[in-house]
Amino acid sequence: MPTLTISLIQTNIFWEEKATNLRLLEEKIGRIEQKTEIVVLPEMFSTGFSMNAAALAENMEGETVQWMKRVSRENGVVLTGSLIIEEEGRYYNRLIWMLPNGQSGHYDKRHLFAYGGEDSHYSPGNKRLIASVKGWKINLLVCYDLRFPVWARQQSAGGEPEYDVLIYVANWPERRSHAWKTLLCARAIENQSYVVGVNRVGNDGNNIYHSGNSLVIDPLGQVLYHMADEEDVFTITLQKEMLQETREKFPFLKDADGFKIL
Repeated sequence: MPTLTISLIQTNIFWEEKATNLRLLEEKIGRIEQKTEIVVLPEMFSTGFSMNAAALAENMEGETVQWMKRVSRENGVVLTGSLIIEEEGRYYNRLIWMLPNGQSGHYDKRHLFAYGGEDSHYSPGNKRLIASVKGWKINLLVCYDLRFPVWARQQSAGGEPEYDVLIYVANWPERRSHAWKTLLCARAIENQSYVVGVNRVGNDGNNIYHSGNSLVIDPLGQVLYHMADEEDVFTITLQKEMLQETREKFPFLKDADGFKIL
């Protein structure tokens, strides 16, 4: 059965310093020794979680998207993370899914963090993005989406799961790290899916500290890897056989409620 190898980059993000962040991230990606298929960066990896959208936003032909195209091509990996995008006068916290051939998909963060003013500066998305790599289906979400389980819930058709891996990219503060770790495990258990959560470390421009705690969790809710409170790059291979055995042994998704997101 096909495996899927994913590299997580837990990094400090220099506040609103695009050139510095892109340079350092490129160096980290270039130092990954294992053969990997997907590299996951944190939320707003080029700027930090800034509300200065008008000054920092790019369009889909901008420098950071072009950087993603080049780095993805040169390293032969799918590259994903979110950044600030302007489109038709609106600003989005947009996750980009960049393929080595230059094709891409994107997901605009659905749940904007009103507690931090994100809803006053950005527009919400309304469509999920489920990508495919080697037969694996991957659901891609951003940070605060983690608190809203319906948005991540498997919408099974005839009992067939909608996705196999759930990825969250984040700038999740240390003061709420218990919620981060608990909810990631819950999403894995209730959706019978691998979950990958990639967070940043360090202080942001508002002096809010982030302790990382990036996690890889299996479909039973067991933690396969937990990143400490420091910069780290970790590569892990997920096993499709384990996923299928779990779903066959515990066919809980077949008993799930039917629903439709409006």
